[in-house]
Parts: sequence; C-alpha cells; structure tokens
Amino acid sequence: MGLPVTPGRCLSYKETRFPDIFWKRKGSYDMGMDEKNLKKLAEEQSAQIEIPDSLKPDQIEHLLESRGKKKKKAYYQKAAALAACGMLVIGLAAAGAGGMFGNRESGIDITSGGLSMADRADAEMTESAAQDSMDGFTEDRAESTGSGSQKDSGSGASGSSGQKTKGREEKTGASGAEFEVTSIRTAKNYDEIYEYISEQQKTYESAAENYAVREDRDSGGAAEGAADTAKSMEMEAVADEAAAPESGAGYSDTNVREEGVGEPDIVKTDGKRIYIVNNQRVQIVDIAKEEMKQLGTVKLSGESYISEIFIKDDRLVVVYTQTEFSDKDGAYGGYREYTIAETFDVSRPEKPKSIGKVAQSGTYNNMRVAGGYVYLFSNFYADTYCARAERDAYIPSVQGKRIDSGDILMPAASMGNKYTIVTAFSMKDPEKKIDSKAIFGSAGMCYVSRNNIYVCESNYGFYDVMPLARNSGSGEQDSGSSVTQTCIRKVSYRDGKLEAVGQTVVDGTLNDSFSIDEYEGNLRLAVTVSRLFSGDSGLMLPGVRAEEEEQQQDTNSLYILDENLEEISRIEGLAPDETIYSARFMGDTGYFVTFRQIDPLFSVDLSNPKKPEVIGELKIPGFSEYLHPYGEGLLLGIGMDVDETGTTTDGVKLSMFDISDPSDVSEVQKYILENTYSTDVSSNYKAALVDPGKNLIGFTAYGDTTQYYIFSYEEDGFECLFERELAGSAWDVRGLYSGSRLYLIAGNTVESYDIKTFEKIDDIVL
Repeated sequence: MGLPVTPGRCLSYKETRFPDIFWKRKGSYDMGMDEKNLKKLAEEQSAQIEIPDSLKPDQIEHLLESRGKKKKKAYYQKAAALAACGMLVIGLAAAGAGGMFGNRESGIDITSGGLSMADRADAEMTESAAQDSMDGFTEDRAESTGSGSQKDSGSGASGSSGQKTKGREEKTGASGAEFEVTSIRTAKNYDEIYEYISEQQKTYESAAENYAVREDRDSGGAAEGAADTAKSMEMEAVADEAAAPESGAGYSDTNVREEGVGEPDIVKTDGKRIYIVNNQRVQIVDIAKEEMKQLGTVKLSGESYISEIFIKDDRLVVVYTQTEFSDKDGAYGGYREYTIAETFDVSRPEKPKSIGKVAQSGTYNNMRVAGGYVYLFSNFYADTYCARAERDAYIPSVQGKRIDSGDILMPAASMGNKYTIVTAFSMKDPEKKIDSKAIFGSAGMCYVSRNNIYVCESNYGFYDVMPLARNSGSGEQDSGSSVTQTCIRKVSYRDGKLEAVGQTVVDGTLNDSFSIDEYEGNLRLAVTVSRLFSGDSGLMLPGVRAEEEEQQQDTNSLYILDENLEEISRIEGLAPDETIYSARFMGDTGYFVTFRQIDPLFSVDLSNPKKPEVIGELKIPGFSEYLHPYGEGLLLGIGMDVDETGTTTDGVKLSMFDISDPSDVSEVQKYILENTYSTDVSSNYKAALVDPGKNLIGFTAYGDTTQYYIFSYEEDGFECLFERELAGSAWDVRGLYSGSRLYLIAGNTVESYDIKTFEKIDDIVL
C-alpha cells in the first residue's frame, strides 16, 4: 500500500525518496517499490489538490525555460513532480488558515521567507534538490574501518587568481585534482560581467539541447524527479550549526549557530516583551506580568513579505522582501525582488518608529548580527537574456545604487549566474551603509563565524555544465572533477567592514552548516563525496552495470584548512556507501553521524590539526539528524529510531550520548516517541529550545497528531515534562522562556505556563 499521509501534511523528502527504507510505521505499512512507484503515488496524492495557476506544470516549465536555468531532468518534470510541489503549497496555505489552537488568522505567507513560490522553485531546485539527488543508498554496505587515509601539508600564502599556490605540498583529491587556493578577483567592469553571463547562457542552451536528447532515452527518472522536487520545495537551506542559548540567562534566545553571533527568527524576546511575526505584521506582547497584553504592532506598507526579525536594545530589525515592476525589458519579465532590513525604535512599543532601512537586490538568504552591526545576505539572479545596456538586470544594487564592479567578487572558474550579496550596517545608524560585497558564482549556504563569512557553493556536474574546472598554471581549465565538489569563498568582517580573503574547491558536499566549523583560525569540514554518475550527463542511466554502480557509492571525508584556506590535513574513505546526516564540532573533537541501515556516530580527534584521527565509532539502530552539546560530557541527538534491518521506523528518537571519553562514546539513554515520523528540528534548528542550564529540550513532533514536547534529562533518562497537542495547521511553532514562565507561540496565539509545574497561566489571541 502507499505512503501514509496525514491530512494537511506534505510528504517529507525521505518519505518520497526512500519509502522502502524508512517511512513506514512499524507493523502497519508495506511500501515495496514494486507495488507502487513514486510517480504513481505523487499523481494519486496530487489528484485531489487544486494547484494554483501560477504553479501549473506549463507555467513552471515556461518560467524555468525563460530564465535559462540549468535543471536536472526531473526538476521540471511534468504533472507528477509539479503536483508534489503543489501539495506543499496547499499545506503551507492551510497553515495560515487556522492557528495552533484553531483560531490563527488566515493569510500566512506561504512563500517561506518572502520568496514567491515560483521563484522559490527556481532558486532552490538546483542547489537543494541537486544535493538531495546525490544522497541515494546502494544495496550493500561496505564496512568502514573508521580510519580512512590521511595526508598532511604545511601552509602557504594564497596564490594569485587562476594560479596554483606556491610553497605547498601537492595534494590529490578523490577526483585526482589538486586542491588549490586562489585569491578572489574583483570584476574589472560591468562589461566583463555581461560577457561572462552571455557565455554562461550559451553553455546552458547547449546543455539544454543535450538534455532533451538524453531525456528521450531515459525512462527511469520520473519517480526520482517527484521525490527531488518535493524535497527542493520542502527544505530550507538549513542549515547552520546550532549552539545552546546562554544557560542561566533570564530568558531564552534563538538557538544560534555561533555563540556571540546573533540570528533572527520569526519570534524573539528581550525578556520584557515577545516580538512575533504574524502575517505581514510584527506584534509586540508585554510579558512583564502574568497577564499578557498586546502593546503595539509594526505594520509595513505595500506588498511586503516578512522573513525574520531581530531585537536588541530597543532596536527591532524587520527583514522583508518586496517585488517591484519595471516597464523596462529584462529580468523576470519586468519584476525584480528586493530584500529590505528596516530598523525600528521600539522604546515606546505602542508607537514603533522607523529609523532607517537598507535595501538590496535579490531574495532573502540570511542575516547575522555581531558587534552592533547587521550583516544582511540576499541572492540575486543575473538575467542571462538581457541586453548589455540593461545594467539593472545583471548588476545588483544596494540602496538604489549599483554595486561598484570593484566590490563584485568573481568566481574562480566558469560557474553560475547568481550573486550572494552581503551588506553591513550599524543598528544605531542603519541608513549609514558601511560596506557591501557581491559574491558572483552559483550562490549557496552561508556560514558565519565570529570573524569570517564562508559562502559554500555546491557543484554536481549536471548537463556537462559548470564542473568546477580548475585553472592550470597556463590559465587553461581542465575538464573538471569526477566527484561532487564545494567551492568555499571566504570574506572576513569586522566592525562592518568586509574584505575578500580567498577561495578554494574541495571534493564533496556539505550536508548543512553543522558540517563546517571555524576553530582557532582553522576551518574543519565533514563532507560526503559522491561520484558523478555514468555517462556524460552526470545522471545514472538505465541498465548501468552493477560494478559501475558499486564504484559510484558515496564516501565521506574530513578536511582541515588553515586561515588562508590551505589544506592542513584530510581523512578520506569514511563509511563507504553512507551519507552524513548530522555533525557537530566541539573544540578539539568532531562528531558526525552517517546512515544507511544503522547509525554510526564517529568521533574524531582534532587536537593536532596536521594529524586528525578517527578514534571512535558507535553503531546503533537509527540515525540522529541533529546533535547538540548538553552539559559536561554529554551530546544530545534528535532523529529517528530504525530497526536493525533499516526498513522500519519506530518513531522520533531522543538519544543521550556519553562523550566524556571521545574514543569510547556510548548511548546511555534513549526515548522513543511512538507514532511519530519527523520533527521540526530536522529541517530548522531555530525551532529547537535546548538549554542544558535550565534542563529543557523543546520541539514539535509530527505523527497522528502534531505535538509540542518539553523534556528534561537526568541520569536515569529523559522525562516528558510537557505535551501540548496542536491544531493540524500549526506551523513554525516556537517555545521560549522568560523568568519563571514558558511561552508557546504559533502565529497569532500565545500561551504561557509555569516553567516548574507547567500549569497554564494565560493565553492571548492577537
């Protein structure tokens, strides 16, 4: 029988991609691929859903073709795959129809961070779904020795753009190509950028023709396309490694990636008030007393879609997107999107006052706050069909002025047509722009440490387009890599000033930004290396030989790079035929989880960066999708419990690992939430409330019902302190505490509880 579908819920990536491995409830479902393939499933599921005209197959296909974007064959498959996207749209729309407690206002932004769904399909299918398409499992698992191979090197100065770095020992990656570091060259002028994107467009068009021929001979891609499309529309670049909120503080902060680097969210508190994104408003609730009271509302003008907010010292930064129409020909048929960070003085919350805004081209990517400065990230697509004179179609702008060519950082090789734009400004004087950089390439995940920004661009070699060809000493490019790769581009920041440092390409791709970490100036990365599939298309063709398929199994690697991005050391060949599901770097030790049938938790000694060593490997059923430090010598894991065959799940699993001896890690306690199939934490770490000091573990889990849980942990195990059933339309629920009270927020509804007894105190509907 088919996949179990809860009314109002979208299928997750793993449910659609690997139904015969994972997502059947124990003893209840038999989901063999022979009985019902994914394409048929998607058709049946989507037949009952009315898809908006803008998301009809012909509209999406036309949109993608008109923008000249490269796509893996199934990413704009016909009705089945696009209907899977439609299921997500309906699910999100339903989230706005009713609140967590059945009275939430309608009209919630279904664009997930301000992106229109059409643009989201275009913006995310390539990167997000591409990575997911590489994460398949083969039938037989080769046992890993846990040691891999190691190579050491000394550090050297960065070389000039397009040239090999001198004074370093030669390294050879899995693709047989040397990892080399180059400086980041800035654009000479706008004409150089136009010539670049014109050449890119020719390459895409040629690839599209090759694709059409290959599609005719490929008969096995529809099911894969449906699954990958569903994933690309479901998941956010999620990414970032979360760190525990400050233990013992009077109130909880957003679960952040890097301690000391602030992050926005849809709900924030300063201990006195709660600030809530509700539809196209930010509502301010007084929590100083037991009886909550609405104090004020921040309203935005026009068609504004709020993504996230940040509060500090009576300064509220609201990040939103706006779409403007231009009667000029060019990008997006005359429509252009802008990301705006508007700062409000909320010292008088009943009358919030705007004190300035910063606007830049593109859709919202992320934001970080450090040292009183805001760093705003957006992604801008260069129009590859525009005329040379239409500068605004391919040159991004900040505050209405095109970014100077000297602030546009060019890629190391021919790759992509997108910018990651970073703008820094002061929260005290927001309209006084400090600095901007536009990082040209293929865009990607942004990891921000305390001192540096890393833009990580994944490459999957589709359609013979943009293998990250390496420049030889003569300036000519070779044919690229035989494995997936990541281009890492480093920009330092301090007091609002941005400076390009360098860039390099490594073999493999990051699961998310849990897998990348800066420590004592060095960059550590845990990656999954997938070989590009057979044939010249980068796709697995029908009838491929078994031995060739075996050669294309995934492996995993660990790299350590110095402050100049020079390679210090590496470990390769870890956990063949498995994929990294989660990672956590903690000082001199790194932990990462791979999965196929059982959950190996690897521990790596990183105390000597020149000689990292795998010192432990714990094998238990299931897998952890999220890892979080939990006090001295403990590591919390949140994931799924899977039986020893790897084919049946028993529900969401909480694991507590004893890491006091990293060479002998053990799972000392576990707790299974029966009849559940996923958590919000697996796709968004900001949704987790994890505070070891308060001994609180909070998250939403999905199953027959949607529940918000609060757990504590003692030596004798986990204890469920609080459980609240939510309405089926509940979406992006947040839990936080301030003083002696716990607050549960969903949309326009807030409930408060005593943090010790969990007795309800008050509620308010906004």
